Amino acid sequence: MNIDPNDYEKQFADQPNVGQEPEGGKEVSWKKWVAFLSVIIFVAAVAWWAIGSKNSRKGELIEIDPGSVRQAPINEGEVSPISGLACENWNRRPIAVMQPADVPARPAAGIFDADMVIEMPVLTTGFTRLMSIYICGNPEEVGSMRSARPDFVHLAKGFDAIFVHWGRAALDSFIGNLNDKVIDNLNCNGDAGQSAVGYCFRKEGMSRGVDSGYAKFDELLRGIQDFGYRTESHFEGYPHQVELPEEKRIEKGNLEIGYPGDLEVSYDYDRTTNSYIRYWGGERQTDRNNGNLITPKNVVVLLAKDNNMKEDPHYNNVELGDPWYDSVDSGEAYYFMNGEEIRGRWSKDKSKMDSKLILTDANGMDIKFVPGQIWLSVAYPNMKVDWDPGISYADELVK
Repeated sequence: MNIDPNDYEKQFADQPNVGQEPEGGKEVSWKKWVAFLSVIIFVAAVAWWAIGSKNSRKGELIEIDPGSVRQAPINEGEVSPISGLACENWNRRPIAVMQPADVPARPAAGIFDADMVIEMPVLTTGFTRLMSIYICGNPEEVGSMRSARPDFVHLAKGFDAIFVHWGRAALDSFIGNLNDKVIDNLNCNGDAGQSAVGYCFRKEGMSRGVDSGYAKFDELLRGIQDFGYRTESHFEGYPHQVELPEEKRIEKGNLEIGYPGDLEVSYDYDRTTNSYIRYWGGERQTDRNNGNLITPKNVVVLLAKDNNMKEDPHYNNVELGDPWYDSVDSGEAYYFMNGEEIRGRWSKDKSKMDSKLILTDANGMDIKFVPGQIWLSVAYPNMKVDWDPGISYADELVK
């Protein structure tokens, strides 16, 4: 028997009540459709999360804003956008160099001349690595140098920096990103991104370990020119303030950051210079090039949670708002300048790799730094971050 598929009554002629509207039938039918659509939407959402977030966790770079339009500098005059100090190179594009925290590699070369140094764990144990950012300074040498990690790359991109490193983490997704030129880079090991082997060297008399990879800074500048990288800065910078007069400064104070073992950091506030004398593993930190003490004018501590990389648990992932692996892009921050502690927040738009690291106080106002070097340390929420006015680490050592 041929039945018109649109003839509902003939299809179900043998069934009772066909063609009769049951009591409340329209309402029941409407509710069934709503329930059905809700299930479809839920299943689609779960599928999107399972596939999309998996790809994201594997490090697949999401579409990002290239950030090609230069933003107006925040500071007035010919001063570094980071340190706020006047210098000949004030408008030079930042150069970010990866350096180790390992004891055999100390003292590091070039850090005294950096506008900013970023210190961050590269293992879930809290073991740290450094990234020194240069605008004004031209150190004779920088080194030793270490491999790139994803958590540093997106921060460097946010400073509009050219990224310099010796090797890279063995993460396929990260290697792919470097090869895809997500950041202008110089790789002294030549194993991802732009090979710059000819611009770096192994220092004689040292092992081929963490302490041996160096570069003459002038050679890095030559490499930047040879590879045709833009040399003018597009980074808008951070605002600055006038230093507190000496008579209004506290006598002394000490800040401790609880990195493990020989990585533990302590700063003694020096009233006369309005700076923070840095101790590393119980010793005053100096620069290998010139023996100068490391005495930043500003110290920043960001709190950020940490997990093992799903792609390779040997590596860690600090949640600082990168566009590949992170689900968090804001957190607590502590700022130390003029002998004072200021509590606030940090944030970084994870949808844009080149987004600026925003640093604000508790009221959401931009932090104004004292002109001079900034040392920024990333710590886990359970790490010790203790500021004690009236205490001196140097005094404790004498005791």
